[in-house]
Amino acid sequence: MIERIAELRGQAEAEIAAAGSAEALQELRVRYLGRKAELPQMLRGVARLAPELRGAVGKAANQARQALDALIEQRSSQLGGEELHERLRADRVDVTLPGAPAQPVGRLHLLTTMRRELEDIFLGLGFTVMEGPEIESVHYNFDALNHSPTHPARARTDTFYIARPDLLAPSEPRPGQPPSPLAAEELVLRTHTSPMQVRAMEAHPPPLYVVIPGRVYRPDSDATHTPQFHQIEGLAVDEDITLADLKGTLLMFARAVFGDRRDVRLRPHFFPFTEPSVEVDVSCFHCAGSGFLRDGARCPLCKGEGWLEVLGAGEVDPNVYSHVPTSEANAPGYDPEKVQGFAWGMGVERIAMLKHGVPDLRLYYENDLRFLEQF
Repeated sequence: MIERIAELRGQAEAEIAAAGSAEALQELRVRYLGRKAELPQMLRGVARLAPELRGAVGKAANQARQALDALIEQRSSQLGGEELHERLRADRVDVTLPGAPAQPVGRLHLLTTMRRELEDIFLGLGFTVMEGPEIESVHYNFDALNHSPTHPARARTDTFYIARPDLLAPSEPRPGQPPSPLAAEELVLRTHTSPMQVRAMEAHPPPLYVVIPGRVYRPDSDATHTPQFHQIEGLAVDEDITLADLKGTLLMFARAVFGDRRDVRLRPHFFPFTEPSVEVDVSCFHCAGSGFLRDGARCPLCKGEGWLEVLGAGEVDPNVYSHVPTSEANAPGYDPEKVQGFAWGMGVERIAMLKHGVPDLRLYYENDLRFLEQF
């Protein structure tokens, strides 16, 4: 009988080691250790053996059962690890593959779309798109644009002044090297895109037709102001340019953005770098310029006025031309007796607010998908 126990144990150990799945292992457990299996039956029959055989047979059967139990548990752990590894390998996700179902690749931000739309309109009118530095000198941001030394915009409460790099890390100029042209200049985050008026005239002789989009900065933050926002500046310099040319240009812009039936009006205003200066209104597209809706209610967009203020503009002040140096590169230069020009500046956020009915500028920057996905 002891020989039979050894034979069963050897046979079971070989089959357990060769088991390839949890199901096969469970089948072996039942075959060798189940209630009706041969080895448990031998243990139950030990009492019927001769007294001199009981101890040896019982010990051999118990050792065999315990060894097979331990071997089955060990093999079960091995199979579990192998199956988990195989499942993880089979379920591995290649993150470089497209999703299923395919997800949209996204869309342009409303402000980007609005800026490109405005650029396309003025490109169609013969203007060229230019860009300029967001860190400007006081000369280009204020002085060259005819701002008086006491103008409120120069106050540190109204403009972001920044420390110059040469002051943060001062260094002596090399022998024979002239001092930095910014040595006597303060730097600011530009408060408008208008500094590019003078920069553009310095780089190109007349005639000049450019639009300058970009970010600008002012220390304001509320429903209608943000510390950073976007403007598009326009500048046209040529001979015999009048306010009529400005109005015609802005009329085409208004009709392209707000609809073919729009009209524009000019109201007297003041800007340091234009003379005369005007505020430009466009007839309300929500109420067709009447100030009232079809049901007789006052138009909520224009507040019953029939007009929407969209931008500031005017004829370029002759003093601005005096800040453009005369050289062979831009000869014959910007002589105010020979050339005239007009300029305007509009907020991209403002135009998008009017066109799409956005109630709060801060919605542009909060990155709420419920808002952004509407456009």
